[in-house]
Amino acid sequence: MHLGKLAIPGDFVRATIYSFIARLISRSSRSNAWAASIPAVDRAPAPEVKCTSHILHVAPAVALLSHHPLSEAHSYFLLIADDHPLFRGALRQAVIGLFEQVDVAEAGSFEDVSEVLDGGHRDVDLILLDLSMPGVRGFSGLMYLRAQYPSLPIVVVSANDDPAVIRRCMEFGASGFIPKTLGIDVMRQAIGRVLQGEVWTPPDIDLARDPDADTAATIARLSTLTPQQVRVLMMLSSGLLNKQIAYELGVSEATVKAHVSAILQKLGVESRTQAVIAAGKIEAGQWPQQPARES
Repeated sequence: MHLGKLAIPGDFVRATIYSFIARLISRSSRSNAWAASIPAVDRAPAPEVKCTSHILHVAPAVALLSHHPLSEAHSYFLLIADDHPLFRGALRQAVIGLFEQVDVAEAGSFEDVSEVLDGGHRDVDLILLDLSMPGVRGFSGLMYLRAQYPSLPIVVVSANDDPAVIRRCMEFGASGFIPKTLGIDVMRQAIGRVLQGEVWTPPDIDLARDPDADTAATIARLSTLTPQQVRVLMMLSSGLLNKQIAYELGVSEATVKAHVSAILQKLGVESRTQAVIAAGKIEAGQWPQQPARES
């Protein structure tokens, strides 16, 4: 791209555009309608891209921007899980600028996340996870991944930067929290810190603030749920019956009943409704509740 006699690198322009779009998306409650009206943006040649189903894979590439690599010897594989393709593009741009060699997989739904993690792909070094995407609500996606892959670093990337939400994410085992309103350079810094084994949250967040005793106890109990029990509890919160949950999970209704009984025992409650209420208290407004139906 040229402006008069001044040559502006295409990567810089692309990074600026992505950052600007990401900020608008995170602040607009009508982002889907707005994004659909944006015309295609001319882009400089990018690394080879292979697309399978709804998952986008970016082949290993030399870093596009002149930053010091996190490790010259290691080829990183990161998974970006977000249902908005424009923001996934912005985050991918931030990631590519960090490394000399990097693979990036994109997932637009939680089903796609499971496909990447369970589908024989190479080991993922880091997941960048949005709290709200098809297939999960609130903290349920984080809870499931933390239970299923306890050693895998997960950074939550969300438009909801409420301090209570950030603290909940960290209490449920996230390695970091990145608000979507941050610029690309800060995102890169945060991702790099986590890959170096550190924890990153916005500097103005007080993580030392303890929850009340009841909340702390409920968080501890929820953390004992297995991955499948987390999914069942999420579906209970959506008002699904046992037979509907069985269909969604591909298991028998008897198996679902066994999961429900285990959930009630672990949460120290006596009914499905009480289990949903307990989970809803922890979600800090992130887990929309429907009346649980007994079946």
